[in-house]
Amino acid sequence: MKIKLLAMMGILSASLSMTACGRMDHIGKAPDFTPPTKSPERVAMLATAVPEQHIPGRASEKASLWSSGQQSLLGDRRAMKQGDILTVVIEIDEEAAISNSTARSRSGSEDLSIPNLFGIPQRINQTLEEGASLDEAVGIGSSSQSRGDGSVRRSEELTLRVAATVVGVLPNGVLAIEGIQEVRVNFELRELFVSGYVRPEDVSRQNEITYDKIASAKISYGGRGQITDMQQPRVGQQVLDVILPF
Repeated sequence: MKIKLLAMMGILSASLSMTACGRMDHIGKAPDFTPPTKSPERVAMLATAVPEQHIPGRASEKASLWSSGQQSLLGDRRAMKQGDILTVVIEIDEEAAISNSTARSRSGSEDLSIPNLFGIPQRINQTLEEGASLDEAVGIGSSSQSRGDGSVRRSEELTLRVAATVVGVLPNGVLAIEGIQEVRVNFELRELFVSGYVRPEDVSRQNEITYDKIASAKISYGGRGQITDMQQPRVGQQVLDVILPF
């Protein structure tokens, strides 16, 4: 029992220390930005792209007035390989309303009498007090009623634009993208994260893609700082909400 208690205390202290470390970075100062060296976008940009194969008999594009590369005037500038950058347009304006009502009522009654059971009720009635009788020995009655009402209403609106990087290309040509944006205002750091998979043909000529064309899209818009800390309940309160049954 002591070993289990010590283990639980160790896990609790470790979680508290990890949470405290997350808040210690902005005590008395603005929160720090995420180090760019830990960004998967930087890793993708540092990866060496596969060079294009030289086709025999074709003149070098450097000596030609026409070039089909991404750097040319009329070239396709859409993201298509690892390390390329594209713009993700997030325009979420959704509203949902659900309302339901249920009602149920049930009643039942059971009566069981044994006026003639080998004369036993009559003999027992003689020994009972005046007014008592076993003529109706058993009586059961039940009644239940329940009613429930539920309502859900949700409204979300979010308009953002963020640059994302192609962090990988799947064997079927689908692009894996990931974008991180951090904006610090005074002592509050707003974070925007988007990731998912897109088809190269869904990227527009302006090198943009909307969020509804991103498969397995993960979009997070939050922040950290002094204001966020004040809005969140303390760690001890969150632990008690999980443990306490009332």
